[in-house]
Amino acid sequence: MSVAVSSRLNKAVREHYLGLPQGSQVQVTYVWIDGTGEELRSKTRTLGCEPTTLEDIPEWNFDGSSTYQSEGSNSDMFLIPVRIFRDPFTLDPNKLVLCEVLKYNRIPAESNQRHACNESMERAKEDHPWFGLEQEYTLLGIDGNPYGWPKNGFPAPQGPYYCGVGADKVYGRDIVEAHYKACFYAGVKISGTNAEVMPSQWEFQVGPCEGIEMGDHLWMARYILHRICEDFGIVATFDPKPVTGNWNGAGCHANFSTEAMRKPGGLKYIEEAIEKLSKRHQHHIRRYDPSEGKDNSRRLTGLHETSSIHDFSAGIANRGASIRIPRQVGQDQCGYFEDRRPSANCDPYAVTDALVRTCVLNETEN
Repeated sequence: MSVAVSSRLNKAVREHYLGLPQGSQVQVTYVWIDGTGEELRSKTRTLGCEPTTLEDIPEWNFDGSSTYQSEGSNSDMFLIPVRIFRDPFTLDPNKLVLCEVLKYNRIPAESNQRHACNESMERAKEDHPWFGLEQEYTLLGIDGNPYGWPKNGFPAPQGPYYCGVGADKVYGRDIVEAHYKACFYAGVKISGTNAEVMPSQWEFQVGPCEGIEMGDHLWMARYILHRICEDFGIVATFDPKPVTGNWNGAGCHANFSTEAMRKPGGLKYIEEAIEKLSKRHQHHIRRYDPSEGKDNSRRLTGLHETSSIHDFSAGIANRGASIRIPRQVGQDQCGYFEDRRPSANCDPYAVTDALVRTCVLNETEN
C-alpha cells in the first residue's frame, strides 16, 4: 500500500509554525468547483481583519485555463464568495469560503450548477424544501488500490464490513473521525457517519439543510475530506463503482421533503411527488452524475442494493428501488422519501435542483 510522499513530512515541525501568532491578519481560502464538475480547487489570500459577512470578502480571480474552465487567451475567471466556514486546518480567525465561478462576461461557468439551483430554490422557498445527502466514498492508496486491501488479492466477501467494528472489519477510521470533528469545527451540518458494505468504503451524511445550503455544505464537506486525506497520505474517491465485480458501488442518496410532506397526512404529497418523478426518470438520470449517466450506469445495475438505471421503481423500505419510502414514514403517514439514484460523484446542486423542479415547480420537459 503506497501513501503520498507529503504525508511523511514531520507534522510536529509543522505544528510549531501553525502555532505562531498572526496578529490582525487573516487567511481566507477560496474554494471552488473546477471544469470537471467533480474536483475542487482552492487558493488563499490575506485580509486585514476577520470577515463576518460575505460583503467583507472581496471577489477574486484565477486562471481558468489551468482548471479546464477557459482558454489561455481569455483565462481570467471570477470567484464570487457565497458561503463562509471556519477553517479547521489553520484555525480561527481564518476562514474557508465557498465560491461560485463566473466567466469573463459575468455569466456562470458551465460547471457552475449553483446559480440555476439557487434560482429554483428561491422560487420554491415557500414550500421549505429540506434535503439530507448520504455521501458514500472509498479510501484508496496513491497506487489506486483500496486502502487496507491485500496487495495481490481481495478481502473476504461483503457481509461483516457494514457498520463494522474491529481492525479486520474497517479500514481508515482515523480519517473518518478526523473529518467528522473538522466538519463540526467548520460549521458544516454533518449529521452522521458509518462504515459501508464494501471494505474501505465509508459514508457521511449532511443535513437536514434547506434550499441552496444543501449543496454548499456538501461541497465543503468534500473539500475538508480531501484536505484531511492529504495529511494521511490517502485518497478519497467518489467513483460510483471503484471496484468491478461483486462489490457495492458508491452513491449519494438524496432524502427530500417539503413542508406539506412533513405534516400529518403528508404521505399523499410524497406519493404525488414520486408519480412526478416516474415521468422524468431519464431526465434525473442525466442530472445525477457529471457524465449524464455514463458513470452511474456502472453502479445502477439492479444488483448490490441498486435499481436498474433503465427503470423507475418505488417501494417502502426497498433499497433495490429508485425511490425508497422509509418504513417509519409509511407508518406515520408523513415525512420524506429517499432518491437512491444519485451517484457518489454527483453535483449536489444538480440533484437538489432537479428534485425541486420536478416535485415542487412541476416542470415536465425531459
